[in-house]
Amino acid sequence: MHKNFLKTLLIPLLLFNLYACNAFKPKYVDTRERPVNARERALQNIKEGRGISIGNLGKGGSTTYQFSSSNPLWRSSLEILDFLPLTTVDYSGGVIITDWYNENNSDDSIKITVRFLSNEIKTNSLKIIVHKKTCKNLNNCSVTKIDSKIQEKLLTSIIKNAALIERDSKKKN
Repeated sequence: MHKNFLKTLLIPLLLFNLYACNAFKPKYVDTRERPVNARERALQNIKEGRGISIGNLGKGGSTTYQFSSSNPLWRSSLEILDFLPLTTVDYSGGVIITDWYNENNSDDSIKITVRFLSNEIKTNSLKIIVHKKTCKNLNNCSVTKIDSKIQEKLLTSIIKNAALIERDSKKKN
């Protein structure tokens, strides 16, 4: 009974408020003052502030969306990291994660994560994280995030290679 009372009270109150805000009042238009052509009508609406413009949509304008094969940073990163086994490669998420890698069966392994912060070829467009895993035996391993020269070398290599890829693609076009 309490719910029915609220419904019968709230619904008319809501409708009254909408009516008072001109939501249901019809807007009368003198068709003699409106252009017949749809394009002219749209332009008049925009001039009067009653419409929206979608700009060059449908006129062959360029977009900022890039496929992974056309993104120089992405391509460069994959080329530089191609010697490592990759566990996660997600273009839409902007991340590349390698698997654990070690040389000469040592007790230390590294894992590299590359995060894409921008598509611009700049040093602050990438964040490179290196983790180191040290194992004393099969069940006793510790993982730490490290700051090493590997990060700097990877960043420099990726940026230089991306700049070359972009330059070559501009020459082709």
